Amino acid sequence: MKKVITVLLALVLVMSMMVTGCKKDEVKTTDNNSTNDGVTAEDAKDSEEDGTKDSETTKVNKDDITVGFVFVGPVGDGGWTYAHNEGRLYIEEQLGVKTLFNESVKETQECEQVMRDMIDQGANVIFATSFGYMKYVKALAEEYPDVKFFHCSGFEKADNMSNYFGRIYQSRYLSGIVAGLKTESNKIGYVAAFSIPEVVRGINAFTLGAQSVNPDVEVEVVWTSTWYDPAKEKEAAIALLDKGCDVIAQHQDTAGPQQAAEERGKYSIGYNTDMQKVAQKANMTSAIWNWGPYYIDSVQSVIDGTFESTSYWGGLNEGIVGLVPLTDVAPEDAKSLVEDATDKIKDGSLHVFEGPIYNQEGELAVKEGEALTDAEMLSINWFVKGVIGKIQE
Repeated sequence: MKKVITVLLALVLVMSMMVTGCKKDEVKTTDNNSTNDGVTAEDAKDSEEDGTKDSETTKVNKDDITVGFVFVGPVGDGGWTYAHNEGRLYIEEQLGVKTLFNESVKETQECEQVMRDMIDQGANVIFATSFGYMKYVKALAEEYPDVKFFHCSGFEKADNMSNYFGRIYQSRYLSGIVAGLKTESNKIGYVAAFSIPEVVRGINAFTLGAQSVNPDVEVEVVWTSTWYDPAKEKEAAIALLDKGCDVIAQHQDTAGPQQAAEERGKYSIGYNTDMQKVAQKANMTSAIWNWGPYYIDSVQSVIDGTFESTSYWGGLNEGIVGLVPLTDVAPEDAKSLVEDATDKIKDGSLHVFEGPIYNQEGELAVKEGEALTDAEMLSINWFVKGVIGKIQE
């Protein structure tokens, strides 16, 4: 009997080894087009559409996190990239994770190679901080499903790709109040980079804020077709000053327009960071970004395994945007009006794009009692009444 049992046990062991060997041969190797469970990216997409894709729950040790940042300008620009880099430094300090960054990366195929290099260096979280990177980020998100991508100011998403921005138009509106009270010529100049919705929306919000305290204000726009070019930005501001503008605002990455205003004895509104130090006699306030808390929350979600693809658009209430304290050259009555408007925006009683609003041609664009939806603001391609300039094709 013992021999029979022994033989039977041996047969079971052999069969078990054979089955195990067969299963090993059937395991699919993963590549850049597959998820970490051997399911292809296309299968995962189909599964999600069927509502069967499991949510991401895998935690990651923070020591295994490397965060890459792709910057469109130099970290020392004192504006857009500087603000994002401050956020990068903040997560290093608060979370103790490793970060990488590349500065002055063009919005071309170049940015794709930069991100590939970061992934080769171990980056499993990447923040791409300019609109023009969007299509490249989307393509890489499909190719690298294990990497979490965050794209700033765009609209594309994927299972492992979020987009994020802030309601800077709220701060623009508040800064417009300051400019509208200060101008004596009722002509304000606005140096702007590209005529994408992000920039158009800001110009409109700024104009509406200025007109809320000074209905006669006109805002003239000059396009530079660049995010970062200190000399060109300054030249554009000088051209506006030559036309009689006595306040200069901007959607640019450097303080060139601020310096032009100061050199002419005029006034200015900064953007991205507090620009008071670079133009003390001109700068009245600045609409600013505070990226740190968002970056902390985003990276922490990857660590905790709670990441979900989202479209983030925070505002004054979330603290991602703000207005720095007014300087001594700002009009005396601006402080109380800005504070009142801030409170109303925060409690929802003031919507920047609430009607009646007329477009450049004087046609009613937003009816009284109605307001633009988020989708309409995110795709806006028309100027409000009082803006001088054309949206480029």
